[in-house]
Amino acid sequence: MTGSIATDHLMTFPGSFSEQFVEGQMENVSLSFLVDDLVQHRGGAGANMAYGMGLLGLSPVLVGSVGSDFDDYDAWLQRHGVDTKSVRWSEVKHTARFTCTTDVSGNQIASFYSGAMAEASMIELAPVAARVGALDLVIVGPNDPTAMVRHTEECRDRGYRFMADPSQQLAWADGEMIRSLVDGADLLFTNEYEAALLKQKTGWAHGEVLDRVGTWVTTRAANGVRVEQSGAETIEVIAVPETKPVEPTGGGDALRAGFVAARQWGLGLERATQVGSAVATAAVEVVGTQEYDLPRDSFLERFAQAFGADAADEVAPHLPG
Repeated sequence: MTGSIATDHLMTFPGSFSEQFVEGQMENVSLSFLVDDLVQHRGGAGANMAYGMGLLGLSPVLVGSVGSDFDDYDAWLQRHGVDTKSVRWSEVKHTARFTCTTDVSGNQIASFYSGAMAEASMIELAPVAARVGALDLVIVGPNDPTAMVRHTEECRDRGYRFMADPSQQLAWADGEMIRSLVDGADLLFTNEYEAALLKQKTGWAHGEVLDRVGTWVTTRAANGVRVEQSGAETIEVIAVPETKPVEPTGGGDALRAGFVAARQWGLGLERATQVGSAVATAAVEVVGTQEYDLPRDSFLERFAQAFGADAADEVAPHLPG
């Protein structure tokens, strides 16, 4: 599991940002906001996906770059089944950090410090394979762009199956880079907006993308998930209904974790997508991308309500006890 590893620092300002700006003085802005709430969460797409896979009984190998402040986060991931022995520790930079302040209207002022993530391009996958054995699948998740390209090229050179998940990096990457990240992927994950952006920037038609990847999974928020393969019938899976207030951050990462875990169990595409949908719903019902849990009995009960008793019976033998 290659991808970003970060911490999120989220604050709430009880007023409105717009009321603090002085007309005609925008070129001289100097503001300080007194916030009334601060929450710190573990995050980063790579770590989020690895966490979800760990909850489902896999032992994902996390590959990324962190700083010397990673000790507590490292212990947390290991405790939840994640192999962190291939994580690179920077000697000079801190772990990537996202700092965001939100006002009463939902407006946000945020900064992202890439920090040690910028050194992820120094990581090679071959030593990981030498340590853990044959790699079933390499997930190339959102990360330092140079690292994403390097990991993808190494997968092609060494014959590793890989999943392309360019996600947030599609917004600024050019067509050449996107084509490099996607071409030959066993799996491609996007949301609907990213799917349209991918086609626009690469110049590929929908069918051309399908011809270049094994399976294309498109997440559609409340409208569920679409799974496509060239020459095969499209699979549509509903989103498992929420029962609590929704905080969508991390839902996509959780869906990917559930999908990949179910495929590793040997389940088919439709059932794997259903598992992903169920895990995603559990993730968005709490604040924080690694704060959810998957209690076996309640997970299966909810899964059966959404997809039927037969589907739950097929999943049950694979879930941790």
